[in-house]
Amino acid sequence: MIDKTKRSTERWVNLHKNKKYLGVHLIAEFWSVKSIDSKKEFEKVLRDAVKAAKSTPLELVVHKFSPHGITGVILLTESHIAIHTWPELNYVAIDVFTCGDWTKPHRALEYLKKQFKPKKVDIRELKRGRKK
Repeated sequence: MIDKTKRSTERWVNLHKNKKYLGVHLIAEFWSVKSIDSKKEFEKVLRDAVKAAKSTPLELVVHKFSPHGITGVILLTESHIAIHTWPELNYVAIDVFTCGDWTKPHRALEYLKKQFKPKKVDIRELKRGRKK
């Protein structure tokens, strides 16, 4: 994990002067999924999703609930990826929010589909920080 954010650089400010929006926020619901119950495996899935998104991790927090379910959030210099599972319902809720021309949020979501193998997927895409 790194200490400096990309937003502190002049390049970041100049990059967003001519864009119509700051970032892409993907909100996904996966139904009838493969369950991931291991905290260690869940952490790896989050880290690999960050790599797929071409993003930079800052901090990772994962909490395993009793009797079941895991929530994990990885903060990025470009924003965050969050995953919440409900194994008793075969359901996973996912947020992938990234900013910057170099990030690939859709690739992170494609990677997560391969890991959770959902039979049904609902995805909403928001353009965040849209200029008016």
